[in-house]
Amino acid sequence: MCATRRWCEGGELMSTSYWRMLLRDKVATVAAVILCVVLLVAVFGPMLIGGEANAQDLTKGNRAPLELDGWLYVLGTDSLGRSILARIIVATRTTLGVAIPAVLISLVIGSVIGMWAGYHRGWRETVVMRIADVILSFPSLLMAVVVLYVYSPSPTNIVIVLAITRIPIYLRTARAESAELQSRVFVDAARTFGAGSFSIIRRHVFPIVLPTLLTVATLDFCYVMLAESSLSFLGIGIQAPDVSWGLMVAQGQNYLQTAWWLSFFPGLAIVIATVSATVLAAWVRLATDPAQRWRLTVPRRQRRRAVPTVAPTAMEEAQ
Repeated sequence: MCATRRWCEGGELMSTSYWRMLLRDKVATVAAVILCVVLLVAVFGPMLIGGEANAQDLTKGNRAPLELDGWLYVLGTDSLGRSILARIIVATRTTLGVAIPAVLISLVIGSVIGMWAGYHRGWRETVVMRIADVILSFPSLLMAVVVLYVYSPSPTNIVIVLAITRIPIYLRTARAESAELQSRVFVDAARTFGAGSFSIIRRHVFPIVLPTLLTVATLDFCYVMLAESSLSFLGIGIQAPDVSWGLMVAQGQNYLQTAWWLSFFPGLAIVIATVSATVLAAWVRLATDPAQRWRLTVPRRQRRRAVPTVAPTAMEEAQ
């Protein structure tokens, strides 16, 4: 065995930690660092800047970036003289405070119901899939617009609506994976030895379905964040005095010709966060799939030579 956990000359794929695999992929590392910074800003940023995000000074209204002294005004000010940078920092917590809970709720509910229906099949699968089809028959963003127009567009309501509309995505994914796995030999063996359905799903089905669910969740995080921004842009999302990235873009649309920075920098924050999450999702898919993990552990110059040797080993590990 190779003491450094690297690709050995004999072609054996050694166990490599996720941390090492992440550091080897420079693009994924940059994406992970960006997302960590965004998360830290959301947690600690509002505490550090205090009330600067809502501090108004009409004499500093619509000042361009770097026109005023001080790091708070490096991105300029809005029509009320409020710091764009300070408001983006506060908006980070609001945006993530909607996107993360919505994704987690839909992930947990959808995956649990999907694996249960896919494993048992029969009428359970039929009922669950028909309910999912009904929800998917309505465009999720349009459904959110209708519901939030009828009820008050509070952050809690936004999380609930977005979570409900995204549950079928995880449900159908988990159902498809579980239905294919429930006829595998190792599942039949566990059933023969008297293991219950809950134990089989938890110990044998869930670990194999998890990589796909994590990839879907990471990509869905981008969609939910964009959906929240779209709802705020339409005026039925986050409401003032709260602030989100989408609300900042909406508030700056009337000043695009005279103060472009009002919408540009919040929009740039949305783009950076979503692109980073998409890149990290691709890395997570490879890192958690035993059949594809070798692509992250083998140096790029050795991949072509290593493919014939690595592929059977990885497939054996997956089984």
